[in-house]
Amino acid sequence: MGVLNGRSRRFVKQALIYLCLTVGAFVMIFPLLWMFSTSFKTPWEIYDVNILPQSFQLSNYEHLLKNTGFLRWLWVSSVVVICTTASVLVFDSLVGYTLAKLQFRGKNIIFMAILATLMVPTEMLIIPWYIMSVDMGLRDTYLGIMFPGMITAFGIFLTKQFYEGVPNDLLDAARIDGLNEVGVYARIALPQVKPALSALIIFNFLGNWNAYLWPLIVAQSPHMRTIPVGISFFSNEVTTAWHLIMTASSCAIVPVLVVFVIFQKHIIKGVQLSGLKG
Repeated sequence: MGVLNGRSRRFVKQALIYLCLTVGAFVMIFPLLWMFSTSFKTPWEIYDVNILPQSFQLSNYEHLLKNTGFLRWLWVSSVVVICTTASVLVFDSLVGYTLAKLQFRGKNIIFMAILATLMVPTEMLIIPWYIMSVDMGLRDTYLGIMFPGMITAFGIFLTKQFYEGVPNDLLDAARIDGLNEVGVYARIALPQVKPALSALIIFNFLGNWNAYLWPLIVAQSPHMRTIPVGISFFSNEVTTAWHLIMTASSCAIVPVLVVFVIFQKHIIKGVQLSGLKG
């Protein structure tokens, strides 16, 4: 009887856990489903109690692609995300390797100075960044949008912590075999920190894809707007045309969903590793 009661309690406990998870998942997913559904609705169906439209309309997507600069916004965001992600992958991993495996005077001071930048709010950096972009003629350019995110303190910290776990004997053996320091970094050390690099790529992609404040300030002409900035201006133009706003938002989120579906294991593992690796 006691065994049966114990099993019953475990069953009830698991059932409650799954029920809470199901409710939480529904709360999280429902706005997304409503957004996609609204993008296929006509204006008079928006306030209908039915989630699904009476008939799926593609006219909203046709209007978005033909009468707005969405494809241009998509191009600008794609260029920014690809370039910044490649830059972060190279420079963050290189600096992390240097701080973790090379010995030189002032290394700890440099590392602490890099970490200190994580404590500075982005809003406080906007004015210095803008002055730099004006002085260097980077307004309304791809480089002007990208340069604040081309190397990150978080990425340096993350890769350094992983490099600390790479055995020094392995690197010394490669040096004895004749590899120079660049070869040791690229051929021996870098493959050992693939989980950190995967997490860094994903976080950087999501961060730059959703960036709004800095692209809004530095990109002053319509043809240099990223997707978040473009949708913001578009929503102001169409005011209460929610079917068009939801259409633009649906198109903007599709690349993020594709990245998540493809790399979901790396995303979850990256979250765990970035929080536990020390």
